[in-house]
Amino acid sequence: MEIEVSREKLAKALGVVSRVAVGAKSTLPILSNVLIKAEKEKVSVITTNLDMAVVDFVPVINATDGVITVPARLIAEFVQNLPRGEKVKIKVDKNRVNISAGRYSSVINGTPADDFPELPEIDESKAVIYRMGVDEFKVGLSEVIIAASGDTTRPALTGVYFNTSEGALYVAATDGYRLAERKFIDKIKSDVAAIVPTASLQEVLRSIPEDANEIEILFDDNQVRFRVGELEITSKLIDGTFPDYRQLIPKDNEIKVDLDREELSRFVKIAALFARESNRAITCETDAKKGIFSVSSISNEVGENRSEIEAKIEKSGKVKLDSRFLMDALNVLEEDHVKMEFAVGSAPVLITNSKDKKYRHIIMPLNI
Repeated sequence: MEIEVSREKLAKALGVVSRVAVGAKSTLPILSNVLIKAEKEKVSVITTNLDMAVVDFVPVINATDGVITVPARLIAEFVQNLPRGEKVKIKVDKNRVNISAGRYSSVINGTPADDFPELPEIDESKAVIYRMGVDEFKVGLSEVIIAASGDTTRPALTGVYFNTSEGALYVAATDGYRLAERKFIDKIKSDVAAIVPTASLQEVLRSIPEDANEIEILFDDNQVRFRVGELEITSKLIDGTFPDYRQLIPKDNEIKVDLDREELSRFVKIAALFARESNRAITCETDAKKGIFSVSSISNEVGENRSEIEAKIEKSGKVKLDSRFLMDALNVLEEDHVKMEFAVGSAPVLITNSKDKKYRHIIMPLNI
């Protein structure tokens, strides 16, 4: 096998795929390698950790067929440190991989590809396929992924739930204490119900090229593939049942208040300073008579804090929330004004943008 390719394009591809190999927690040494494959003048670099596979196709100047695996971290860092603008030549002689660029050269001991795991296949003729803009994909996932659980004893909650309802595709995540949902795509023709691991989605978000405009999402019964240009990331789905979360979304809370997002964020940050010793608990309260919304916190050791703002309020009430959960929601909301809805008692608190209702964030209240 012989390959000639630009240093920039090879470094970019190796930088993307090597993260999966470097992070592979396995007793199989081959999983720390990257597979380099040249076939019909098309070169791909591939890594897998058995749960996820990353394939990036690299435009080449010249290539002859062949395949080899080499340590992913070593080759990625070597190519990254080569001077910009160089052409990199890779030549494989048995298991020795000769890499040269200008006055730089190196020989890396490779491993035959025989033991490299087979790559996952998706029958695209039978797969459910969606396409959407990259920017909307990034925003939507970032809004939802924050609510996913890190508790591996409940696997279904450690992923993001892609699901369809009333002709639209939604993504949702919950850790049992909060829930985030985003309408992803309107007017779809195919239905899906699949839980995608958070780690896989985070890798997709990190790997999307800056100049990409569209992403393609393909589902079969056990896998999902994200395709952006020449990059493909395939992941196993989580085998489990996601909660029927829509029944948790409050339909008509009694107390509704429209607030400036930046000012509310400041209130919450300040209150959180005094809530460190009280499990991050802060109190949000409405006073209909005075037309005041307030955020407060009390610590027996530190002291107490209260911030308030005038607002249009029809009913008085209060709710105690985890300050970090509320801050997470405010950080991903897009509009300058947000709406908070809650009820007297233990009903979930609903937080949305004031105008665009595609995103909903629900937080379970703490005991007052």
